[in-house]
Amino acid sequence: MSKSAQTDKIRQGQGFIAALDQSGGSTPKALKLYGVNEDAYSGEAEMFDLIHGMRARIAQAPDFTGDKVIGAILFEMTMDRQIAGRPSAEFLWEERGVVPFLKVDKGLADETDGVKLMKPMPDLEALLERANAAGIYGTKMRSVIDAASPSGIAANVAQQFEVGGTILDHGLVPIIEPEVTISIADKAGAEDILVAEIAKNLDALPEGRDVMLKLTLPETANHYKALVDHPRVLRVVALSGGYSREEANDRLSKNTGMIASFSRALTEGLSADQSDEAFNSTIGTTIDSIYRASIAG
Repeated sequence: MSKSAQTDKIRQGQGFIAALDQSGGSTPKALKLYGVNEDAYSGEAEMFDLIHGMRARIAQAPDFTGDKVIGAILFEMTMDRQIAGRPSAEFLWEERGVVPFLKVDKGLADETDGVKLMKPMPDLEALLERANAAGIYGTKMRSVIDAASPSGIAANVAQQFEVGGTILDHGLVPIIEPEVTISIADKAGAEDILVAEIAKNLDALPEGRDVMLKLTLPETANHYKALVDHPRVLRVVALSGGYSREEANDRLSKNTGMIASFSRALTEGLSADQSDEAFNSTIGTTIDSIYRASIAG
């Protein structure tokens, strides 16, 4: 597996990154949207079997290839399982030309100072070693911003870059994701603070220590353009954040250089009851729409 080829794909590829990383807390909601209610399974093991089935079905769809999907973010249990008889990360890269990433955070701490930081990750280094062995290229970790709090946002971004340093030490590329909640009244103000804090931390990175950013679609188009162009940034991707796919695509298309990394907006309209023909048609249409929005800028 060529890291340099994967880096070229991420830096220059035309397309988007699929977020297939729903974790324990968000899996029941994802399954319900997929038409699988909680009374259809008993316990976490069955739940994760079902969500893996959904992810594997998406990954094997005819249109889910590196022509339009340049990367995919996996949940830990997805990395540990197989798709079409091959380890998941290996299947994605070798069979589909899709660069594999791994979600590494353990969820959010309680809100303080207008933000939710990431919970401690005591097993991070062991997980990163497993990720390398599995053929993972990079990682993703999410924290949340709920207010335009200068001190809170500074702490949020500092934590992201501190953990990102550990990830870089293990030869993996971190996707840094300080998500701004789309419903807050001071969203634009939070984004002003955020862009300055991220730029400050990027400027402190030495050459060769490149990261990716995953950011909420901003209120002002091209608000993050300076980050897109920063020499320490491989790619800036956008989360859908609760916007409908239509609105997320519309907002994304107005931001030059940003590409999608959608989760719920990617699976919108899919159902466990669909025939393979209907499922593949639906995901194909979705992939095409997100691809077009990602290359529009």
